[in-house]
Amino acid sequence: MNLSPLCYGLGYLTGLGAFWLMARQRGLATQGVFALLMAGLVGGLVFANLAQWIFTGTAGKTVLGGVAGGYLSVALYKRYLGIRRPLGDLFAIALSAGEAVGRWGCFFGGCCYGRVCRQPWAIWQHDAWRHPTQAYLSLASLGILMTLLCVERLRPPENTLFFLQGLLYCGARFGIEFLRDSPHTVGNLSIAQWACLAGGLFFAVRLTLLLRSTRRVYANAAV
Repeated sequence: MNLSPLCYGLGYLTGLGAFWLMARQRGLATQGVFALLMAGLVGGLVFANLAQWIFTGTAGKTVLGGVAGGYLSVALYKRYLGIRRPLGDLFAIALSAGEAVGRWGCFFGGCCYGRVCRQPWAIWQHDAWRHPTQAYLSLASLGILMTLLCVERLRPPENTLFFLQGLLYCGARFGIEFLRDSPHTVGNLSIAQWACLAGGLFFAVRLTLLLRSTRRVYANAAV
């Protein structure tokens, strides 16, 4: 029995459920927010497939392309609906939860596999013992999710979780990519790693600016 489609489906359902629970917790479970969720899901799926085909010439999906596509789709649709309140934290929780489950679809499907290794936890894929990089990515996403939930208890400024999730995921993906059996390009780095460097810089800058602006607001209020 091929468990890959089941895991992918559970991953999407887990992400959707996590999004809606977070929306209810913050009092944002409205029809407009649900429409944004659908826009992000559709845009993410389209860009995930498109980016995979452009950069590799093969069918499939790339999470990094999906994140970029979902971000762009939500930003444009928010402007269309006239919604100004930041909603990135909801998507951050959804992405981490969905990725933690959905990556097992890659594990059972045999894609996104690792390099040949002799570690005790190596798995047999593609006629060799390899790093279970799909499991690494799943565990990394679970760890990021736990971190976000801990930070959420501190009631940080809105969008903090979104920028933090992006920064942590780019860092984790960059490191795990060294263990994946993927072609390297310029500077002995893969396309995904270059995307992670660009994305990590973007999220780091945005997170820093957000926290600085928040500190200035508190400082002015205390005067």
